[in-house]
Amino acid sequence: MPINVNGDISPRTAGYVVGQLLDRAIPDMCIEKFGQGKPIPKNNTKTAIFRRYEALDNTPNYLAEGVTPPGKSLRKTDIAVTLQQMGDRVTITDVIQDTHEDPVLNETADLLAEQAAQMIERMRWMGLRAGTNVMFSNGSTRTAVNTVLSTAIIRRAVRILERQNTRKVTRVLRPTADYNTEAVAAAYAAICHPDLEGDIRNCAGFVPVEKYTVDTPWPNEIGKVEKVRFLAGTLYDAFTDAGGTPTGVLSNAGSAADVYPIVIVGMDAYGIVPLRGEESIVPMIVNPGRPSDSDPLGQRGHAAWKTMQNIVILNDLWMLRLEVACSA
Repeated sequence: MPINVNGDISPRTAGYVVGQLLDRAIPDMCIEKFGQGKPIPKNNTKTAIFRRYEALDNTPNYLAEGVTPPGKSLRKTDIAVTLQQMGDRVTITDVIQDTHEDPVLNETADLLAEQAAQMIERMRWMGLRAGTNVMFSNGSTRTAVNTVLSTAIIRRAVRILERQNTRKVTRVLRPTADYNTEAVAAAYAAICHPDLEGDIRNCAGFVPVEKYTVDTPWPNEIGKVEKVRFLAGTLYDAFTDAGGTPTGVLSNAGSAADVYPIVIVGMDAYGIVPLRGEESIVPMIVNPGRPSDSDPLGQRGHAAWKTMQNIVILNDLWMLRLEVACSA
């Protein structure tokens, strides 16, 4: 008898649950849009390899008449990332299933979908904010930061990226369950906490999304300042009480400023395993009522999900963690 990996539901029902997970998960994920990556096929390795061919030397190479120049060798860099299994489960008893007035299975699937999105996004955020290319709004360490965001600070950050030939984002993943990209106007993408929205709007030259004439706003986008478009989400948390003396800025305990990281990324700065495709999240549903050695009366059922995920920085110089304080 073939094993049903989806638990006590038919493959058709399992396919519906997968779609439900993806539909609810995708709008919550900002980091998903800008990463380089492809879904890992089923029954494949758990190690993903991202490959970059290094630029050729651009020193002027003058040719002598009739003389063939020596050939150059291509140089490549392979960056490996090992996928980590993630997931969780909820226990459903036969009493709840039989007597609860709500559709328990549907509600549980919704909650697990939201959890999956948030858990994966938090993992990715922790990976991105660990980058080594960092700039502070003032001072040279996090413990000195007590200055809020400004257009001048944004320009300094953009200058750092442009000195490294960082390409602006020109394509993003479409907000669908398929792995497809769409072209967008060139800009750097900045991911931050919504506490910073007021400071972003106070920057000289700020353009809110409702006044875009050409660009289509991304989900969670606040607006743009010159070459940088800002997206906000509550999962992109601050380093509490990690900055300098708080003067008119937020502080959790009142003794030191909270420091908010803004991760500004260019094209192909990091790689991900996208939350797309039929095997990206595997749901597991076991309804109550099926006796087993561990549950002889069939009193317990389970709703669960699992996935294989990870994130890797492909080029630290093509992204920047900008650390700022936030106006109180």
